[in-house]
Amino acid sequence: MKITALIPALPLAFMSSMAFSQNIDVQVTNLTHGLHFTPLFISTHTSASNLFEVGQTASAALKPMAEGGSIADLIAASPAGSVNSENPVGGLLAPAITSPVVSLDTGANDKLSIVAMVLPTNDGFVGLDSWTIPSEAGSYTIYLNAYDAGTEVNDEVIDTVNGGGDDGIPAAPGGDAGMNATGVTTTESNTMVHIHRGNLGDTDLTGGVSDVDSRIHRWLNPVAKVVVTVK
Repeated sequence: MKITALIPALPLAFMSSMAFSQNIDVQVTNLTHGLHFTPLFISTHTSASNLFEVGQTASAALKPMAEGGSIADLIAASPAGSVNSENPVGGLLAPAITSPVVSLDTGANDKLSIVAMVLPTNDGFVGLDSWTIPSEAGSYTIYLNAYDAGTEVNDEVIDTVNGGGDDGIPAAPGGDAGMNATGVTTTESNTMVHIHRGNLGDTDLTGGVSDVDSRIHRWLNPVAKVVVTVK
């Protein structure tokens, strides 16, 4: 006996969105000793876009985040259909602190990206680039590196002129940096997004070559832990 299906075929677009749709929780922990993260930008998106790509030139939207912590351009450049969380901490994420749980309905998006500037650095940022969201429910842990955007010289000089809009480190949130440094370097050979070489720093808080305190602000990767819970 032939049985005829009574359920009509679903449109392919709808079936595709169902296949990718996930409810996820995201938490970010700052693993460093003395570095702060600026407002986090957490984005779920498709493989057609990304926030950054190692070995490529930083985008116009990534540059202000990496140099000054502003995520406004990343928000504006976010593609249609992306599902984002903007500044879920409500400010800086301090050392050894875990962010609140960020809950996202990813919709048709199957990639997760996260960025935030690392302070005090010139153009360093913590980043997760287009991590594939698992389809299977469970808890997943990812460790993140600090990257150099390649857009600014790493002179390690605190420069608050124009609110930190000039070249230089805009601030040391812990209030534990030096001043009057002459600068570590005036040139950079790698202008692409790459693994950050870390702060050099020194221990002279009233001069020297760096305003960064090497006893507090140096680091080794990874600098952050991300826990993603797929429901």
